[in-house]
Amino acid sequence: MTTRDFDLVVYGASGYTGRLVTEYLARRSALDADLRWAIAGRSRERLEATRAEIGVPLATPLVVPSEPQALSEMAARASVVLSTAGPYQQVGSNLVASCVESGTDYVDLCGEPNWIREMIDAHEQKAAGSGARIVFSCGFDSVPFDLGVLALQDEAQRRFSGPCIEIKARVRKMKGSLSGGTVASLRATRAACNDAAIAELMADPFALTPGFAGPKQPSDSTPQFEDCMNVWAAPFIMAPINTKTVHRSNMLLGHLYGADFLYSEMLVTGPGERGEQLATAIASGRALMREDAPKPGEGPTAEERANGHYDIVFLGRTPDGRAICASVAGDADPGYGSTSKMVAESALCLLRDRPDTPGGIWTPASALGLTLAARLERHAGLTFQIE
Repeated sequence: MTTRDFDLVVYGASGYTGRLVTEYLARRSALDADLRWAIAGRSRERLEATRAEIGVPLATPLVVPSEPQALSEMAARASVVLSTAGPYQQVGSNLVASCVESGTDYVDLCGEPNWIREMIDAHEQKAAGSGARIVFSCGFDSVPFDLGVLALQDEAQRRFSGPCIEIKARVRKMKGSLSGGTVASLRATRAACNDAAIAELMADPFALTPGFAGPKQPSDSTPQFEDCMNVWAAPFIMAPINTKTVHRSNMLLGHLYGADFLYSEMLVTGPGERGEQLATAIASGRALMREDAPKPGEGPTAEERANGHYDIVFLGRTPDGRAICASVAGDADPGYGSTSKMVAESALCLLRDRPDTPGGIWTPASALGLTLAARLERHAGLTFQIE
């Protein structure tokens, strides 16, 4: 077996989120002396500045690919490539193709379902043949949601000897802000939806399960009153990617949740008239598309990231009406403070803990499972609980 030059390469390391991932891995690698890693991007000057500013050891190698052939050479040198360079539908395709060709594992932060489906169609069979494990959406979209559903279904199997037929994910609390990179990805996806075929795919909860279409799903696109919680809930901006990811996980796990599984995802806005008004305002909001929204490279301050948090409840119902509840909480800004830790641990989990996962195009739950949940509890400030 040929030894690769690096266990892990972080591509896009000088971008906003890439810097956070690099900073986190610098701390983690101090406790893991055997980890051979490098940072990569299109500008050596920016990589050198990032390495110096963050305090990454000067011995940490820099990799500067530019043309598609250089990406192939970079992929061939690594066991795992972690990419934070987006929007992925604009700049990510060649890197995924290079990893598939080289049999190199890959993780990213993608929340662009139209591009993920394109990659599934183009590379799923090739990845299975080369042994490359491609795992999309390893940040706030979609790790807490994908693993939260898996954890609740695992408990339902223990308690009731069968899965929940329906799970409602409700974001009870969330404090954090978005970076310019996320805004750019959302805008790129919205622009892509000018294509009628892409717009239809984005509206389909089973867009990432080619060959399988499950039952009609509960509506989560308009404000709703949640009787069991006595609160109002609004459409949640991450639901279009998370819902598709959860259904793909179910398919890849052999329909562990059942072929008739129902899933929805919303943001809790509170009780009473004020909660209803806020839910209505969120449902009609256009804030992310404003001209003064953050630009690529911009994002929350270190203080804002540290003061952020989130709490998601998962309400499960069995076919015979029994109820079960779980939660996932994070101790930092969801999109950046927590996301940077989640994607780094996802890459390390794939590298260290899951040699049994075969080549293919995966989701966090199907590739890494509750092994990742345990790792996130140990290292990344997440908490998984049955309530």
